[in-house]
Amino acid sequence: MAGGPTDREDKVSLETTEEILQSMEVGMTFRDYSGRISSMDFHKTSNFLVTASDDESIRLYDVANATCLKTINSKKYGVDLVSFTSHPTTVIYSSKNGWDESLRLLSLHDNKYLRYFKGHRDRVVSLSLCYRKEYFISGSLDRTVLLWDQRAEKCQGLLRVQGRPATAYDEQGLVFAIAFGGYIRMFDARYFDKGPFEIFSVGGDVSDANSVKFSNDGRLVLLTTKDGHIHVLDSSRGTHLSTYNVQPVSSSSTLEASFSPEGMFVISGSGDGSVYAWSVRSGKEVASWMSTDTEPPMIKWAPGSLMFVTGSSELSFWIPDLSKLAAYVGRK
Repeated sequence: MAGGPTDREDKVSLETTEEILQSMEVGMTFRDYSGRISSMDFHKTSNFLVTASDDESIRLYDVANATCLKTINSKKYGVDLVSFTSHPTTVIYSSKNGWDESLRLLSLHDNKYLRYFKGHRDRVVSLSLCYRKEYFISGSLDRTVLLWDQRAEKCQGLLRVQGRPATAYDEQGLVFAIAFGGYIRMFDARYFDKGPFEIFSVGGDVSDANSVKFSNDGRLVLLTTKDGHIHVLDSSRGTHLSTYNVQPVSSSSTLEASFSPEGMFVISGSGDGSVYAWSVRSGKEVASWMSTDTEPPMIKWAPGSLMFVTGSSELSFWIPDLSKLAAYVGRK
């Protein structure tokens, strides 16, 4: 029934989270990078964050204690994209040296390469791991998407695309998405060789796909594009829910956006370096943070937490300022 207890509770929850978002401020910043951060990833079940930077470093952070645990340099290969495996001290990362496009499985514990994954012939621009299994997918400017098993050096499948691909697994690892050319193509991970089972249009936006992501519950999918558009769709029917617009990004930058843990909000960088937050339900902007930077930051929500991080030439942890929240005034 409209206006019932559940509806009211949802409304209170939504308004409270909007207030929390609007109160977000930088709680900790690491300024010791000598290049821009190109990629970040939270481990799903631990308090670890990993970053990759143009200064050819991979850094591991303890989020709970806001400390950098380890810095590993990849001077020979460079580093561009990085993602955790299911193990909290093992990552897969892509090169940035222009002559070796292999992906590498690296133990951060002892700085040893466990496996090389060779197959791409041009820069890897998308990397997505299936956290419930040992699989991952990579998309490259060579116009291929390769499917991998972490336990084998050779790829397990190849899909050809007609543009720069963005790739993502859903949380369950049952479905993955490949976006390019104004469409998001949905594949059954078990029968990917049969082609996509759904193809969703993003309304004529044919600029380069930058990133595609599922919400944690798998019900929503978003796509960012070079022209500064963030499209949000229903992942089962392809219904277009919202498009948010920010400043376009250069061909050398990536526009990244991220769902909040419960999927009610989207945060995104912008070509002018700013950060924005929108309500998925209303489609309206609920918060923004201006910047003097001239490139979009990398941006990620911490799993199950009221915190997000941004990465540019520095790494910043954003947390709520409880003193600004009306809901907490009476508790002091």
